[in-house]
Amino acid sequence: MNRYQVSRLVVPRSGRGVWLVGLSAGAMAFLAVFALALSVSAARLAQNWQTALAQTATVRISAPPEEMVEQTAIVMEVLRTTPGIADAREMTDEEQAGLLEAWLGPDLPLDALPLPRLLDVTETPGGPDRQGLRLRLSAEAPGAVYDDHTRWRRPLAEGAARLRQLANLSLVLIGSVMAAIVMLASSASLASNAQVIRVLRLVGAQDRFIAQAFVRRMTLRATLGAAAGAALGAIAMLLLPDPATGSSVLSGLGFQGMGWLLPVSLPVVTAILAWASAKATAFGVLKGVT
Repeated sequence: MNRYQVSRLVVPRSGRGVWLVGLSAGAMAFLAVFALALSVSAARLAQNWQTALAQTATVRISAPPEEMVEQTAIVMEVLRTTPGIADAREMTDEEQAGLLEAWLGPDLPLDALPLPRLLDVTETPGGPDRQGLRLRLSAEAPGAVYDDHTRWRRPLAEGAARLRQLANLSLVLIGSVMAAIVMLASSASLASNAQVIRVLRLVGAQDRFIAQAFVRRMTLRATLGAAAGAALGAIAMLLLPDPATGSSVLSGLGFQGMGWLLPVSLPVVTAILAWASAKATAFGVLKGVT
């Protein structure tokens, strides 16, 4: 019988500690999959929002009905001659009604309301001198307001960043709980086998050999549990609505492409965490066993 086989006999194969580490690792890995998905999705969502709103702007013209056509023509001429403006067009009544329908409903008689005229503007990559453009518009068309969507983009980006921070904090908490459970299980297992440890020492076993036996067993249990939990988490993510359908608020949550490597890496990360936690606990407990 070699040293590895002997070390397997040192650690009990049954008891609460066996299930505690495996089940805890599985549950933590299952939760970690969703935290990772939330973190990745928040970053992707922020990027999509930035891309969708980048290089776009809107000019809102509020003027009396008899001056609306004249001011619209003036604004279009200002935009056409402004460097940094790639394109500008007047939105149709149907497009404006579609924008307001989400807020006011389809039954409101928009024709009876003095709605402002909206112009859809596309900027070049370098963009215009926005401050100068606003001053020029205020001088030539006082009812025109240039909106580059900054006030919309900033809260969206901040919200996505905060969401990602919360997801990362959740991952840290999950890892901390996992390490604490492994340390607790290792300590309990060593304490319950104090008599075995004393006998092993009497026959010449060193603390390093005893500690490695416990560390190896705890790491294996945690890794197997994490693998099962990560697999269940990945299956649950696959059952979420397809992002391409966009039919649910959960359709954007999940992994794409290389992002699927993140749940695959969870058993490896758990093994490293369990190994370090169990090793630190084992040597600490062995010092107290006389």
